[in-house]
Amino acid sequence: MEDTLHTLSPANASSASFDYPLCPTAATLFFLPTIYILLFFTALPGNLLSLWVFLRCISTMSPTHVYLSHLSISNLLLSITTPFLAAYYARGPVWTLRGVLCQLVLHGITPVLHINIYISLMILTWVALSRFAALIQNTHASRPSAFTTLLPHGFFTRLTKVSFANTVCVTVWAVSVCGIVPGTVYYSVHEAMSHDHEKGGCEKVCYSPAVELGGSVSGTLSAMVISIFFVFYLLVLLSYMMVLRHIRRSRRDAHIITSKSLLSRVLRNIVVIQVVLSVCLLPYHIFKPIFISLAHDQLELAPSPGNDTCSSCHPLSIFVELKNCLFLLAALRASTDPVMYFVLDRTFRCQTLRLLRCNESIAKRRQIFWTTKESTNQKVERLGEENVVTATAELSQSVL
Repeated sequence: MEDTLHTLSPANASSASFDYPLCPTAATLFFLPTIYILLFFTALPGNLLSLWVFLRCISTMSPTHVYLSHLSISNLLLSITTPFLAAYYARGPVWTLRGVLCQLVLHGITPVLHINIYISLMILTWVALSRFAALIQNTHASRPSAFTTLLPHGFFTRLTKVSFANTVCVTVWAVSVCGIVPGTVYYSVHEAMSHDHEKGGCEKVCYSPAVELGGSVSGTLSAMVISIFFVFYLLVLLSYMMVLRHIRRSRRDAHIITSKSLLSRVLRNIVVIQVVLSVCLLPYHIFKPIFISLAHDQLELAPSPGNDTCSSCHPLSIFVELKNCLFLLAALRASTDPVMYFVLDRTFRCQTLRLLRCNESIAKRRQIFWTTKESTNQKVERLGEENVVTATAELSQSVL
């Protein structure tokens, strides 16, 4: 049978686009839930251990420890959401849009996910910039860096204070929450739910174009947030390039030899942060504007009378799955961040190894204790049996 399609007017295009259901493949139904469950079992203990080391094992907190401890708290919140994300991708095509679990994902999980991404972005950027600022203040080549004259001297002094680091982290949390929550609330309350009351069409399920594509307002806000991401990303890249330049200048200066270990350590830390941002966050933020453009500019096609829209697939189904896979890559940072702490901070590395060795020695002592106790009990039992046998023999001899 020939399918006759006609193009809708812009006023009705968005309404018609939500009549087509998304068609999830094995990538959505099986791969994403599996990885999110694995993420839960790796990110939760890893960040709990990191937070324990920062708060209980390190006696003197440095500004870097403050930044990374706040990052661990953010990652803990993300790791708690991963089982719900696994359930959403596995059962979202079955859940009703008005169901409790779907509403939990829309109103609770979505804000936490985006808040975590941009808290991590700002904290990591600040760690990189503060390391660079401390470097150019404490090591000078033949000619001091221009940053030492552009930035006020009090700024470098505050960098070494824990109170300043706490203020920065509180500001980062406030900016992230106040900037992300209004957009996600508008998306979850108005855009995702706006087509639930339409008459006709297919059954409204949770994993649907209305939820995955959003609307024009959330798309505009996303574009603004993506622009902010690239600003922070370029700041980290700039600090990396300036450290390289500073190292080249320092190698030509004889009195800077004693600081070469510091230079290499700062360079390594900034490179680690740059790699984390490039591998985990950059692909999602490159593809998201493309996805928003496709969702906004595509002229949706409506079926002619008699054509079953519910048996068709939304034309952006494959792009939705690609977006979700790239978002998974961004969420995987919650598992890799504890490894990053291990590389970035020597005190954290030493305290973590000491804690693990302590737990290992305690386990060995317990094993030795229980082994000794069991062998002692066995000896007592054997002695008891021998005494019983001896007493029985003596008793029988006396009777005889």
